[in-house]
Amino acid sequence: MSSLPDLELFTMGMWSIGLGAVGVAVTGILLANTDLFLSKPEAASLEFLETTELKSLGEEERTFKAGELWKKNGAVIMAVRRPGCFLCREEASELSSLKPQLDQLGVPLYAVVKEKIGTEVEDFQRYFKGEIFLDEKKKFYGPHKRKMLSMGLIRLGVWQNFLRAWKNGYSGNLKGEGFILGGVYVIGAGKQGVLLEHREREFGDKVSLQSVLEAAEKIKPQAADTD
Repeated sequence: MSSLPDLELFTMGMWSIGLGAVGVAVTGILLANTDLFLSKPEAASLEFLETTELKSLGEEERTFKAGELWKKNGAVIMAVRRPGCFLCREEASELSSLKPQLDQLGVPLYAVVKEKIGTEVEDFQRYFKGEIFLDEKKKFYGPHKRKMLSMGLIRLGVWQNFLRAWKNGYSGNLKGEGFILGGVYVIGAGKQGVLLEHREREFGDKVSLQSVLEAAEKIKPQAADTD
């Protein structure tokens, strides 16, 4: 039969293990809510993006180089993380609210997706007021593709984004790949270059609409025959 001191030592040991586990968990949560373990985005050059092969998703499918999208008038392009995601639908809707101003500037609004599953793109079109293309090689999500996995579910900012989108009436589903982070680009006409590159830091990290407009206003339209 165990003596009383042995029992006390065993109890103290179990308490120490329990407190240590709690400490590790708390430390992990705190670190997950910093930017310490977030992969740093690598800026995408015009040369990298313009050679991207895109596919149209209409009845007449065609493949073309992405540079065609901004050759004459520049473009605003959303790289959609996942069309069924309610956070992506929220950002698409907000970007689409800029379409009247973009139309006045003559700047088109586009989006690219990584994959086409069922009617996901068609359903997303309810929220996005521009043409959508398929980027199978995911170049608009690179050059260094960044992922957010389960760590995203313990980030306070992500839960705040969830709550905001839910309160705004957005809903979605879990179909498709949703871990590779997306972004928004404003690209100038011709060889003007990338004027704005917003790379999603975490789920629901939206671009500033004011920044999009300011960058779009800097676009200098080119003549139709400009390379």
